Amino acid sequence: MKIAFLSTFYPFRGGIAQFNASLFRAIEKEHEVEAFNFTLQYPKFLFPGSSQFVDPQDNADPVPNSRLLNPVNPASFYKTYRAILKFNPDFLIIGYWMPFFAPAFGTVAWLLRKKGIKVISIINNMIPHESKPGDKVFSQYFVNNIDGFFVMGEAVKKDVLSLVPKAKILLHPHPIYTHFGEKKSRNEAVESLKIEPGKKNILFFGLIRAYKGLDLLIEAFDGLSDDYQLIIAGECYEDFSKYEFLIGKNNNKENIKLFNRYIPDHEVKDFFSAADVCVIPYKSGTQSGVIATAFYFDVPAIVTDVGNLRESVESFNTGICISSPDSSLLKTAIHDFFNNSEREGYLRNIIDFKRKFTWENLSKEIVRFYKSI
Repeated sequence: MKIAFLSTFYPFRGGIAQFNASLFRAIEKEHEVEAFNFTLQYPKFLFPGSSQFVDPQDNADPVPNSRLLNPVNPASFYKTYRAILKFNPDFLIIGYWMPFFAPAFGTVAWLLRKKGIKVISIINNMIPHESKPGDKVFSQYFVNNIDGFFVMGEAVKKDVLSLVPKAKILLHPHPIYTHFGEKKSRNEAVESLKIEPGKKNILFFGLIRAYKGLDLLIEAFDGLSDDYQLIIAGECYEDFSKYEFLIGKNNNKENIKLFNRYIPDHEVKDFFSAADVCVIPYKSGTQSGVIATAFYFDVPAIVTDVGNLRESVESFNTGICISSPDSSLLKTAIHDFFNNSEREGYLRNIIDFKRKFTWENLSKEIVRFYKSI
């Protein structure tokens, strides 16, 4: 079977590109697949980070791809359509995550569907975390040109159905990332990070944005004892001064270890190998690839009940979910995690999850789904 895959790939960095690369490699084991990528992903004024591209030291997968699509250049929409049509796939996969790309993706899908090529979209986010004028119009245009949707949780499924009530949907949990290398020993990881040994290590990992709730975790940490250590690792996509203020007045500030920068792939194993638990204190959102990374390194998670986070953890008994984004609830959950008998059970369940939800299984499910629509 021939499958075209349109989304973001190497040399662009980030969780979506990593997801796409992992799925691409699984698909190519049984099918002919070709990746179509951006020439420009975000204009500079829309991108708050230091770079859109992988770090030279990243262990990023250089998936072969054709860089054709520019989301602000309509001429490139047609150019991308022509290239995909020339490949003549049985169907197209589009990895979608924000309305900014809806006109480009939707137009390519519309043109291909006119030629009888079905289109399946991986919906990483249907409703944006930080909404902007025009989001709903753009999103509606995109979904109107899609034959089937793949989602990774009930919350995103609900968002899709709010726009397409009769949508054909495949639901499958986020597979586990496997490209970060082998887990280190705890002592080796602690030494690499130059943090205190012998502490109960709490990890916040990933991009720092308002909706991700780092402020709540810092506040929760204020009430913990000297036995605990909070590791904050990730690049900030907003003004960091409010977090600096919270850290500065924190009674436990000496035990807060800050790595406020982009974490290249080759360093990811250091943070998760040192961690006892990964805390994902989102105030809003749909799902988190950080959970998939934590599970790869056998690290349980504490999450808030937003989007698919409860489903990702509680359904498989791989951590703790608190009822709402609240610092006092986070503090209690962290204390409970380190003082109950469930931790070994969490680890056993994570191993079981990793065995079931692989990229190869997802690839097979997507092909079956295409044949059903």
